Amino acid sequence: MVTNVLGAYSIGHHVNAINPRADMAPFNANMAFTPSIRQSDISRPGNVRVEAGWLFKGGDKGSELDASCERSESANEDILMFFFQLDLATRVQYALNVEQYEIAQQLRNKLTEVESEVNKLQENRRGSASKSEVQDMAISLLRLRADLQIAIQSENYNLAAELRDEISKLEAESLAVSVKAQAYENVQYAFRLGQKVKHKIFGYRAVICGMDPVCFESKSWMETANIEKLARGPDQPFYQVLVDVHEDPNLLVAYVPEENLLPPDQQDMDRFDHPYISFLFYGADAAGDLIPIKPLREKYNQPRHELPHDPQNEEDGKDV
Repeated sequence: MVTNVLGAYSIGHHVNAINPRADMAPFNANMAFTPSIRQSDISRPGNVRVEAGWLFKGGDKGSELDASCERSESANEDILMFFFQLDLATRVQYALNVEQYEIAQQLRNKLTEVESEVNKLQENRRGSASKSEVQDMAISLLRLRADLQIAIQSENYNLAAELRDEISKLEAESLAVSVKAQAYENVQYAFRLGQKVKHKIFGYRAVICGMDPVCFESKSWMETANIEKLARGPDQPFYQVLVDVHEDPNLLVAYVPEENLLPPDQQDMDRFDHPYISFLFYGADAAGDLIPIKPLREKYNQPRHELPHDPQNEEDGKDV
């Protein structure tokens, strides 16, 4: 269960929201392993609790549309849950390194529980759009049509009418799922993980840290953000972006449609500050963009970005 309150995630301990790694004691093979996750928290089933909240609070500006309309608590939770998984996996490995096998097994069980919860949250947020769900619906339709044929042959017309209604409803749902599944497969993203961007309307600098083929936010969020007024509507890629705290300290994480983002006019080598940078990215590349960690690339099935070869830079290096 995800709880939205001010703070960071916890499972028997809290993480420093400004520097998530600050609470992790340095690993030392000569010291006893004392995980900050309590034994009671590990062994108690269903005791997974995430507390995700905003580090900064700004005043409301009434009904005036501003950058806060694209602020996304669900995107913030998604990022913190991702860090939660990374943290648990690191603790499992450390327990194995110091031969605390019982602790490692308990942590591994907790990690499995968290991963299962994350999958459920993603399914609820993203809805039905996978190939398997499309296939399951097709199988269900075949069975219903077979049952309908049997009902007609046995002259059970009341049952046949009910089956027809159920088939019509499932066909409509199947069509919607198929369209969304196709959007998953055929989506072309204009931006990549770690790329620095600028908001077309509000002007702030940001970094891409997640992407969806279509808008996965709630209807109430879409109404607040005026998504229906976008030229491309909700059926375009949406991006989770980290907003530079010096640009807008009240925003932190936003969920932005592709049409509202622009690449920088030139290479952005300026400093970029955000509390989540340290656990999502390795650092910056030669073009000033950030380098996503491998688990983040795997989460979104994105390839590693390689800078194009520049012979001029190579010649300049020889001169130096």
